[in-house]
Amino acid sequence: MQTHKAKYIDKVNYYEGIITEVHDGSVALDIKGRLGSIRIPKRMIISDYELKVGQEVAFNMSFIEQISN
Repeated sequence: MQTHKAKYIDKVNYYEGIITEVHDGSVALDIKGRLGSIRIPKRMIISDYELKVGQEVAFNMSFIEQISN
């Protein structure tokens, strides 16, 4: 198994979004600023409340780097 290392230094950015779909195992978010949408596993969200469409969320994310041909 080959191990690849990223070439660029990690730069973490803060994003906000709105929950658009809630399913048994996943949640869909629209990212504010017309940056698109993302679907993530429900277990990745930290919340003291039941997740509902329309709730605001915030998260930190870096850029994705391709490491193989």
